[in-house]
Order: sequence, then structure tokens, then C-alpha cells
Amino acid sequence: MTLNKADRILVTGAAGLMGSAIVEHLRAEGYRNVIPFTRADRDLEDTAATIAAFERAKPDHVFHAAARVYGIVGSMKNQGRLFYDNVMMNTNVVEASRRAGARKITVMGTGAVYPYPSPGLPLNERMIFFGRPHPAHAGYANAKLAMLAMLEAYQDSYGLDWAYIVSANLFGPRDRFDSETGNVVPSLIKKFYDAKKSGGTVSVWGDGSAQRDFVYIKDAARIAEGVMASVEGSVNMGSGQIYRIGDVVDALVDIADMSGRVEWDMTKPNGQAYRAYDLSKIEALGLKPAYSIREGLKETWDWYCAHHGERKA
Repeated sequence: MTLNKADRILVTGAAGLMGSAIVEHLRAEGYRNVIPFTRADRDLEDTAATIAAFERAKPDHVFHAAARVYGIVGSMKNQGRLFYDNVMMNTNVVEASRRAGARKITVMGTGAVYPYPSPGLPLNERMIFFGRPHPAHAGYANAKLAMLAMLEAYQDSYGLDWAYIVSANLFGPRDRFDSETGNVVPSLIKKFYDAKKSGGTVSVWGDGSAQRDFVYIKDAARIAEGVMASVEGSVNMGSGQIYRIGDVVDALVDIADMSGRVEWDMTKPNGQAYRAYDLSKIEALGLKPAYSIREGLKETWDWYCAHHGERKA
């Protein structure tokens, strides 16, 4: 599918991390009809309301970024809510896209859909249904797997084109900065911010050895535009660089000027030890990140400090 600057592109989750970045990026690139849907404007768990809103918007393309998502602690405590809320949102958005006549829908998946233990590394898109996801993220991951199965069925029955972005760890402004339930980077930034204000120390789970691929949100938005325009099916999105959690902590120590104020809590879990992605699909399109992890962390830290720790809903 070719994207045109006049296409009507509806973006769900437009106040969140990925959705807001997509809206900003598309508008900066000259797309004239970007339609943002936020949680405050639209309850995507309401089937009738979602279908009616999509039929009024008449999108050519839908980018579905809305989700309920937590980090490892929040996921373990909210498996049922994560499954129900995400299944309802995803089901309604895909069905509403079909009814409204959208030509294609691009959705945000998650690296958590891959089986645990990993069937092989790097993780290739063909492996998604090879086994069950990590138990800590099962509610969220299974809801995302259900959406992938729904997209396959809708293409078969209705001809709805789709792309499913299997994303590495995203971070940036407007994330969920919650030290208990947020993902790795935003929860760390909040911990550093709070400790800097109070003069205390930062307690970090595990020993820092777990390894992840982190993608700054501005890079993610640019890559997602390329996926929207040129990719069909499931596609991994990452930076291609693997960092230890300890590397991220070290960078934040330097950025926040907090040397000697980190404590590692070895009684807490590390999470999955290693996750790396086969990025051959996006690399074939020349879609590579422009930001280093330190540049992304610095911009995110500065944004969070400027907003005095207030979360953008």
C-alpha cells in the first residue's frame, strides 16, 4: 500500500507513547489528514461507539497504538485486566476498520508474543506461534496474539491488508512513568527523578544483566511510517543494538549526575535474560535508527524533568 499525503490516517492511542509520536511524525512529514483518537475522546472498549467513530472518520489507513500495558510488576498483578481490556480494544478497532472501509491497518504488537524459552535467536517473525509467551506477560501477550490471529482471519475473509509491528522496548516522552508498573526505561527515569529530588538512592531490580533492544520513540515513529507504506504481515522493529539493563542504569547515572546512588535489589527478578530480533525486513527498507540510546535517554530525561514528573494521559 502506498501512503499519500492526503490519505486519512486514523491513529489510536494518540496521547500515549507511540501514538503521539506517530501523529507528530506524520504531520511533520506533511500528511494533511491525520486523525488522532485519544482515550479521553474515545472508549475503544465500547464496540458500538468505536464502530460509529470510525465510520464518521472514514480512514484510508488505521494505525492502532492504543493499549493497556504495564511493566513486569504491573503485568504480573493485572493479567486478567490486561487480557480483557486489550482484547476488547483490539477486536473493536480491527472490526471498526473493516466496516469503515480502511484499506490497511498497522498495529503495534509486542516482543512479549514470542515464545518462552526462545525457540532460537535472533527471534524471527515465523517463530511467533511456536509456543507460549513468558508467564509474567501472558495476559498482555495473549491478547496481542489474539489480535494477530484476527488480522490473519480478516485478510482471508475480507481482504483487509495489515502490518503487525513486533516491537522491542520503546521509550521516550509521554510514556507511563511509574516506578512500580511502568516499563524498564520510564520506571527507571522516575526512580532517578524522585531520588534526585529527595537526595535518596535508586533501587533497581535484579543485577542488571538482562539484555534488551531499546528503541527511542522518534526512531520508532519513522520506522513505523515505512512499515505502514511498505510492509505486509508481521515485522520486527528494533535498533539492532543489545544493551544490558546495567548499561541503561549507567547512562542515567551519568545523565542525572547521580554517581554512587544506585542499589541493586538481588531479591527481585531480572526478567527474561536475553531477547534479540531478526530485523532483516526493516533493514531491507533502509529503516535504521538515527538516535543512540544515550541521546534518546537524555531527551526523555529532559522532557520528564521539564514536566515535573507529571504523566501525560
